[in-house]
Amino acid sequence: MIDSADIVIAGGAAIGSSIAYHIANDPAFKGRVVVIEKDPTYQFSASALSAASIRQQYSSAINIRMSLYGIQFMREIGEGLAVNGDKPAIDLHEGGYLYLAASESAARVLRENWELQQQEGADILLFTPEEAAKRYPWLSVVDLHAATWGQTGEGWFDGWGLMQAFRKKARALGVTYIDGKVIDVERAHGRVVAVKLEDGSRIACGALVNAAGASGARQLAEAAGIAIPVASKKRCVFTFTCKAELGTFPMLIDASGCYARPEGHRTAEGQMFICGSAPSEENDPDTDDFDVDYALFEDHVWPTLATRVPAFEAIRPGRAWAGHYDMNLFDANAILGPVPQLPNFYLANGFSGHGLQQSPAVGRGLAELLVHGRYVTLDLSEAGFERIAANRPLLEKNVI
Repeated sequence: MIDSADIVIAGGAAIGSSIAYHIANDPAFKGRVVVIEKDPTYQFSASALSAASIRQQYSSAINIRMSLYGIQFMREIGEGLAVNGDKPAIDLHEGGYLYLAASESAARVLRENWELQQQEGADILLFTPEEAAKRYPWLSVVDLHAATWGQTGEGWFDGWGLMQAFRKKARALGVTYIDGKVIDVERAHGRVVAVKLEDGSRIACGALVNAAGASGARQLAEAAGIAIPVASKKRCVFTFTCKAELGTFPMLIDASGCYARPEGHRTAEGQMFICGSAPSEENDPDTDDFDVDYALFEDHVWPTLATRVPAFEAIRPGRAWAGHYDMNLFDANAILGPVPQLPNFYLANGFSGHGLQQSPAVGRGLAELLVHGRYVTLDLSEAGFERIAANRPLLEKNVI
């Protein structure tokens, strides 16, 4: 049993394990890191159930910068997270995102976002409808006003592989993982002094990081006396096979919000795709169930995608699953860093579907705060908790 640690991290999926790795990999850190994970199988974690993709097509500079760092990290993951010569692979495929605008006002926003993305160094191209149709002949552009596509730096990858690579490397660097659930936070003199686990054990700590995800972030914050506007929102992922030969296909983001992208290699049965969409607001409760909403696919996702890609009118539906976003109801952006009234309690919550792709940057940023007391290489202070108390939202227009 471990009864004390310099840093305790609650949650050991991609975010928690990235933070643990980056701390342990910092030469300036000489202490002990303990990660507490309530589900060591990770079968219900967002890291395992995510559509696992990365993009720079955001409307806020901080999200673009995090993803620019993330894509470079993923490109070099074989070297960066190698353990005893064993190099992890995450099957990174830079197929790009194709965003579509079906009104002049939406096209104006798309162009504004594109200009910001250009300023930040993202490799995004702006298309007219005719240019989009020429590049993607399978695409219906009759109602389109503009499109943007990530030429490099955007695509999809093996999310499970990324999470496990962080975890394996962190353990190799001396991080201890404990199977358990934090149920209480012990405080004294305005600081966290210990966590209590469900099995009755207690671990004293110098700092506590809340990386508990959709299933426990809000509850852990409440145990520390902190309210965060994070809810667990179910998102369903559906698969289907299309027999038609479509050629190159990116991550398609329809003007409706529905998305689709290829999954795996084409077989004799055709090309498999994954797809999905956020449900309507009235059908999006705070929930922890994993029941698949098949009606969402039948009534909305498939008809919408078949209108945009006529070849999708003839498909064979496949399996489906549900996972959860830790949705920040305040502004749909991550909440990062210490809480002013409890300065050794650190948040890494509210990623609203962006957590897996932002895990490299968040891990590095939080590690720098914990080890050096400041952001050193990537300033994430704009995503701090203070903005919530000040009612100063960091709005992100491109939430999928």
